Amino acid sequence: MKEFFHRKVERNAIGFVLAIVAVASIGGLVEIAPLFTIHETVEEAPDMRLYTPLELAGRNIYIREGCYACHSQMIRTLRDEVERYGAYSLAVESKYDHPMLWGSKRTGPDLARIGGKYSDAWHVAHLVNPRDVVPESIMPRYGWLARDRLRIDDLGDNLSAQRAVGVPYTDAMIANAVADARGQANPDGPDAAGIAERYGAATNLRVFDGDPDVLTEMDALVAYLQTLGRLTQTASKKE
Repeated sequence: MKEFFHRKVERNAIGFVLAIVAVASIGGLVEIAPLFTIHETVEEAPDMRLYTPLELAGRNIYIREGCYACHSQMIRTLRDEVERYGAYSLAVESKYDHPMLWGSKRTGPDLARIGGKYSDAWHVAHLVNPRDVVPESIMPRYGWLARDRLRIDDLGDNLSAQRAVGVPYTDAMIANAVADARGQANPDGPDAAGIAERYGAATNLRVFDGDPDVLTEMDALVAYLQTLGRLTQTASKKE
């Protein structure tokens, strides 16, 4: 009976197309319908802060180097994941991520709550040669990040592009993007003033790679890693 039904449908071109449309519509409805109630399911995070220009540059390097291919940034509600990585991830924590980096591949550990877990020096050593701090690591080396100067002339445009997709960067943030990137990695320098006012008192202002005189890609990537899980305290309040 089933064989007869399939043969009949497959020999009728119009009926076959309509059947495909009907099945595809069901899948589309399942994916689209929840979007109409997304405002009811995404948590509020009044303390949510934005990525600074330096952190955003670090995020771009993270994407460029393919880090997301081995590291996810989404802790599921499973007990073993929560015990290993910390509080499960909330949708609001990714509200300013374009693109989102939840991922599903875990060749390496999940990084959703890596911020503040290790020192800047640990991250630098780990990126230069992972085996120096994790002997069993299979992660490749990224030592050139400590030598390559960070391009900062386009950071204002980067923030403008983020604002175009809904990230609430202000005119002042965009205008000061270059200076803020330099100042965040050199807190004793002249460019550090105003960063905390624009991005919040919780912003990390320090020499991430150990050299305050040269702004490198290592500064940016470490600054980004140290923000993961720390842009809002909403998740920790739910524990």
